[in-house]
Amino acid sequence: MQPMKGNSSTKRKKNISRAKFISIILLIPLIALMLSIGGVYYYFRQNLPDISSLKNYHPNITSKFYSDEGELIGEFYLEKRIIVPIIRIPEMVINAFISAEDSDFYKHKGISPVSIIRAFFKNIRAGRIVQGGSTITQQVTKYFLLSSEKSFSRKIKEAILAYRVENELSKENILFLYLNQIYLGHGAYGVESAAQNYFGKHVEDLNLAECTMLAGLPRAPSKYSPFVNSKGAKERQSYVLKRMLKEGYITDKQFEQALTTPLTFNTDENKQILKAPYFTEHIRRHIEGKYGSDALYREGLTVYTTLNLDMQNAAEIALESGIMDLEKRHKYQADRQGLGVQGALISIDPHTGYVRAMVGGKDFKRSKFNRAIQAERQGGSAFKPIIYAAALDKGYTPATVIVDSPISYEDPIRGETWQPRNFDGEFRGPVTLREALAKSINVVTVKILGDLGIDYAARYASILGITSPLNMDLTMALGSSSVSLLELTRAYAVFAAQGRIVEPIFVTRVVDQNGMVLEENKPQVEEVISPQTAYIMTNLLKGVVQNGTGSRAQALGRPCAGKTGTTNNHVDAWFIGYTPEIVTGVWVGFDEGNQPLGENETGSQAALPIWVQFMKEALKGKEVVDFSVPEGIVFVNIDSKTGLPATPNSTRIIPESFKEDSVPPEDYRESPQSSSFGL
Repeated sequence: MQPMKGNSSTKRKKNISRAKFISIILLIPLIALMLSIGGVYYYFRQNLPDISSLKNYHPNITSKFYSDEGELIGEFYLEKRIIVPIIRIPEMVINAFISAEDSDFYKHKGISPVSIIRAFFKNIRAGRIVQGGSTITQQVTKYFLLSSEKSFSRKIKEAILAYRVENELSKENILFLYLNQIYLGHGAYGVESAAQNYFGKHVEDLNLAECTMLAGLPRAPSKYSPFVNSKGAKERQSYVLKRMLKEGYITDKQFEQALTTPLTFNTDENKQILKAPYFTEHIRRHIEGKYGSDALYREGLTVYTTLNLDMQNAAEIALESGIMDLEKRHKYQADRQGLGVQGALISIDPHTGYVRAMVGGKDFKRSKFNRAIQAERQGGSAFKPIIYAAALDKGYTPATVIVDSPISYEDPIRGETWQPRNFDGEFRGPVTLREALAKSINVVTVKILGDLGIDYAARYASILGITSPLNMDLTMALGSSSVSLLELTRAYAVFAAQGRIVEPIFVTRVVDQNGMVLEENKPQVEEVISPQTAYIMTNLLKGVVQNGTGSRAQALGRPCAGKTGTTNNHVDAWFIGYTPEIVTGVWVGFDEGNQPLGENETGSQAALPIWVQFMKEALKGKEVVDFSVPEGIVFVNIDSKTGLPATPNSTRIIPESFKEDSVPPEDYRESPQSSSFGL
């Protein structure tokens, strides 16, 4: 019996209906899933960050300070980052990071579904976020556009933004952002900063072993740092090499070679450095004060300075050595702050004003107070050359005779009598100006100031660069006024530069990250006293070295000029001296202004040896030259005792320097000023 066609047709219809029903049943959750996804997308797409900011990448960049020869002396940053264009980053470095972090980087459109699903189930099992599954693009969106919060909602936003980023930026641009932004440990952001930090190299100079060591860091920079976990870092490097091998970026031979290549790490690590701490801190304060903290710490300024590192190193060693010797002589112990005896040194090119070395104390870590610039101390006898220079421009000559004898001054306001005394308590009778300065005779200097007038001397000091307020009385002659080491050294620089004054220069140029010059400082030279006065002062100060209180400076072994300074009770010790090339000032004392250095600790004993040690190193290998004599200077043989032109009966004859219009005639018998001070 044949089956009925109607029954067969009905059966087929039932099967089709059943299939449709099943399909509909299956489509419902799929549609629901799609609607859910759409709803989630619609919900999270609201108020997402604008990705256009990625096209204008302006991260925080390190500001760098350089010495006069281009050596790095200081870095200032919030994040230590050095931006490099993608073209400078070797393909080997790029491949190492891609292999370690996102092997499908060139294939996906911002997200990797397989990685996300794998991470999703791991996180569900753990009940928390334990694996990210993020692509490099997702990491870029997290760094630039989102917080580091670990949550499902942030991951959803991250995925949406990553897709958008892939549609707006090229793969090369995404890698540029990633490789310059990523944190790689120890304060280093970006591959260039990390390359310098870990290996002391630029990123383009890294070998495969070094590349893979860096590429292993993003997952956990502190955990895999070779500085703190060499074993973990090596294991992570091996993982990266295996990934590169699997992806076909390297051969078996390269794998083996890289795995066994010994690595040499940069021992300086990543310190926000300070090679010349007092100098560099002074510059930092200047830059921050002039351009603001954002410019200094965020905008990557390049600052070129006048510092010479060799001279700076010599200055630091000399000051430390000199202070240690003094402490040993008196068995000093450091105070509660660990400071004890302090000192400062500053060295300037007198012709340009370039500050070549500066030390503001014996230990920057304990005290950042810069005693070369910020401290003002009584200058003592180191101030006297200013009085003597003023005298030369008032008609005095090196041969002028003044009587060193007791004298009293009445103070009508206080109703007191002041009787200046010499350091040794002795009086020498008639002495020449030269001898008075060489022996640092107090009474004679006071008499000279009394003759010049206090106002005149104060104005003269100001034209030599003394800006601190001066005591407007006769004690000015003995250095009772407080001045900084910088300004006193600058005043001596006028003598060294034949009467020309220059503004001290610490910074020659400041350049922003785009190469625009923000500041450029060139020597500004002004003649403030005549070359003849300046030379005669130099000649007199050479006499201080040859026959006076600065005789220890003869150990330098080349022509030099300078003056010691010691204040009451041996509280401050100074020596300011110079050669034709450089002028250097040294101060030694306690921060407490009334604490003595110790018996016999004069400028000659406490400060001058530091000066000699530094100057020997600073001038090592340089030609020995004497001070040039300007036109208008005449030398005449003088009897050093009388100050008169020498005669056959003179017992000690010296060739003395005079201005042409002040040369004593052959029949000269009396100094114009001698009778004024014969009291």
